[in-house]
Amino acid sequence: MSKKPEEKPREIPPLMNFAIGGLSGMMATCVVQPMDLLKTRMQLMGPAGKNTSLGKIAGDVIKAEGVKGLYKGLSAGLFRQATYTTGRLGCFNALFDMYKANYGVPGLGAKVLLGMIAGSVGAFIGTPAEVALIRMTADGRLPPEQRRNYTHVFNALSRIISEEGVTGLWRGTGATVSRAIVVNGAQLGSYTQAREMLLPSMGGGLPLHFVAAMISGFITSVSSLPVDIVKTRVQNAAKGTSQLAVLSSVIKNEGILALWSGLLPTYFKIGPHTVLCFIFLEQLNALYFKLT
Repeated sequence: MSKKPEEKPREIPPLMNFAIGGLSGMMATCVVQPMDLLKTRMQLMGPAGKNTSLGKIAGDVIKAEGVKGLYKGLSAGLFRQATYTTGRLGCFNALFDMYKANYGVPGLGAKVLLGMIAGSVGAFIGTPAEVALIRMTADGRLPPEQRRNYTHVFNALSRIISEEGVTGLWRGTGATVSRAIVVNGAQLGSYTQAREMLLPSMGGGLPLHFVAAMISGFITSVSSLPVDIVKTRVQNAAKGTSQLAVLSSVIKNEGILALWSGLLPTYFKIGPHTVLCFIFLEQLNALYFKLT
């Protein structure tokens, strides 16, 4: 009796991979946007914010701008996810499937490399939204006469083009890509590795995704903060400046530990965002297979 040929595992089409990746990121951003805003404010405070607590910054924002002030820049955050996260997760999933089909399940080194490639692609696509997000979340800390007062992400993008030229949309591209390479190498690689290692003992389901994502979020926060701070300051600057100049200035004027300023809000943003993003991603993937 002849054996039936083994069924080839079903794969999600590349375009759907991109759509699901972007949607999962946008859903997660709606939850963690306040932490993104607080992280940006803390990173831009410089020496003056050395002993300022996360609670005080949050209190100051609410006092001056109301609770809705914590969600300033949400439209840019969503647009960033629609571009950057769609690009990086879609690219990572497509590259992962291609690698698996040709060489088998990738090891940790291959996962990290795939994550870095996917992150750099997504970062370049998402830089305009990143510039708008940084400026919108930072605006409230400036004196009223210095505020840009962008009303929404598309207003920000159009004003940047008219006031600084099209190239202004890609200010800090090098810093953004550098951060994305670190973030995605750490996040995507560590998440898939942690998930594989925990699967035998935890089984599938939400608890597995939660623990793997929290491990991934911590690794990502610690490894990415120095380049994230440089990126934030480059993109918020009124005039163009180099990554190296910003990095040297931070170390000289604030000390080496300033490169990890805002670790708490960064983890409270990246950790939950990683958890939610991958949970939404897994559930949307499952829904796709259920409906097709």
